[in-house]
Amino acid sequence: MMARQGAALRYAIVGAGMAGILAAIKLRQNGEDFTVFEKADRIGGTWRENRYPGLTCDVPAHAYTYSFEPYPEWRAFYATGGEIQTYFEAVVAKYGIGPAIRFGAEVTALDWNEPTAQWTVMLASGEREAFDVIIAASGVLHHPRVPALPGLDSFAGPAFHTAQWVDDAPIDGARVGLIGCGSTGVQIVTAINTRVANLVHFQRSPQWIMPVPQFAYTDEERAAFRADPALIDAIRFSDEYLGNVRRFTDAITDIDGPQMHAIEQICLENLETSVKDPELREKLRPNYRAACKRLIYSWCYYDAVQHPAVHVETGRIAQIEPQGVRMEDGTFHPLDTLVLATGFQADRFIRPAGVTGRDGLTLDAFWARRPTAHYAVTLPGFPNFFMLNGPTGPVGNFSLIDIAERQWAYVDQLIDILRQGQGRSIAPLPAAHADYEARRIAAARTTIFGSGCSSWYLDDEGVPASWPWSYDAFADAMSRPRLEEYAISA
Repeated sequence: MMARQGAALRYAIVGAGMAGILAAIKLRQNGEDFTVFEKADRIGGTWRENRYPGLTCDVPAHAYTYSFEPYPEWRAFYATGGEIQTYFEAVVAKYGIGPAIRFGAEVTALDWNEPTAQWTVMLASGEREAFDVIIAASGVLHHPRVPALPGLDSFAGPAFHTAQWVDDAPIDGARVGLIGCGSTGVQIVTAINTRVANLVHFQRSPQWIMPVPQFAYTDEERAAFRADPALIDAIRFSDEYLGNVRRFTDAITDIDGPQMHAIEQICLENLETSVKDPELREKLRPNYRAACKRLIYSWCYYDAVQHPAVHVETGRIAQIEPQGVRMEDGTFHPLDTLVLATGFQADRFIRPAGVTGRDGLTLDAFWARRPTAHYAVTLPGFPNFFMLNGPTGPVGNFSLIDIAERQWAYVDQLIDILRQGQGRSIAPLPAAHADYEARRIAAARTTIFGSGCSSWYLDDEGVPASWPWSYDAFADAMSRPRLEEYAISA
C-alpha cells in the first residue's frame, strides 16, 4: 500500500502485545516508519506472560482475532492461551513486522520536547531516540498484584503469582493452595482438581458463574474454515455473538432492565442446580449482584470445585508459615505449593515508565486522582500520545481486539492531521476532557460495576474505571473524533 502524502513521521510503539502488533501492522500497511519497543524477549503480552494450567480466553476464539486476519486453526470454541500466543506469532510473521520489534528494550521514560514537537524515548539501556508519535500499547493487566500476607517469604515450597508460573512446582499428587477466585483462580481449579492430592481454594469472595458451551472443532470443520473464510465470519460476526455483546453492555448500563435480570437468573440457576452440597453451595453464593465483579464464564467450574480433592476455604488467612497456611481461627492447611491468583495492578498502564508532557506535566501528576484518558485514547497536556486499551475504555466480556481496532481507527484520523502537515502536534483540550470525565464518572457510578462490591474495576474512590455506555455508543464515539475537542499546534 502506498504511503500517504504529507509529513514523514516516526512512530514509537510501546509493547508488542495484541494492540502493539495491531498498530505495527497498520503502520506497515501505510508504509510508515516505526519501531516497536518490547521489554521481554518475544511478542504476545498477556498471552506470553500467562502460562498457567487452564488458561483460556473468555471470548469465543473466532471473535478473538483481528478483523482482517481470521484463523481457521482454533481447536475449540474457546481457545487456550498457548493457541492464542501461536496465533499472534503467526500474524507477526505473516505481516513481516518482526524486524521492526526491538526485544529486551524496556522504555523507562518518555519526554515531550515542545520546540521540536517530538518525544524522546529513553530505554533501560540508556539509549535515547526521538519520535514524532507515541503509541502506548503496554496493556492493562501486566503488573502482578502480590498480597501483603504475613510470612509469605517464609514458605518452604514454591510460592508464586500465576503470571510467573513455575513449571516444575509440585502439582501432581501434591498439596496445593490457591489464593484468589477470579477468572484465573477458577480456570486453575478446573485444570488441576484431578491432578492434586488436595487443593485448598482460598476464597475472599465467591463469583457468579455464567455457564457457556465449550466444544472442540473437528479436523473436518477446520478444513472447511480454511477453504471458506465466510464460515468463520458467520461465527465471529454473527447476530448471536454481537447480540450477546450488546445485551451484556445494555445490562451493565441498565441494571434494573430485562437484560440484567436475565443474566442474574441464569447465574443463579447455574449455582442452584449445579452445586449439590448445600454447605458448599452457600460458600459459593455471592452477596452482590451478577456482573458487579467481572463476570466469569465457565463450562465446568462447578463440577471441578465439587471434586473430593478440592476444599473451599472462606476464612481469613492469619499468616503463611513454612509448611502451609494458618487461618485466623487456628486452622492449619499443610501445603507443598502456594499459587497466588491475586490479579494485577490495573492502574499502571505504561507505568512505571515516567512520562513527561507539555510544560513539565507528568503522567503521575495527571493521574494523581485516577488514571484517565479522553475517550480512553488521548490525554490533555500530552501531545501526539495515543493509548490503545487505555484507562476508561470498555471492560467486559467481549473482544479487546475489537476495542483496539476501533480505537486505532480513531487514532489514525488524528494522526492524519499530522501526516498532512495541518499541525505538528495534537492533544485534547483540558475543558473537553474534563467534560468527558465528569459525564463518564456520573454514568459509571450507576453501572452494575458500582452496585456494591469490591473489584479491580474500581478506583481509589470507588468509581468504576470503565466505559459506562453501550457497545454501540463506543463504536460511534470511535468512528470519528470530535476535532472541536482538540488543540492542534502549528
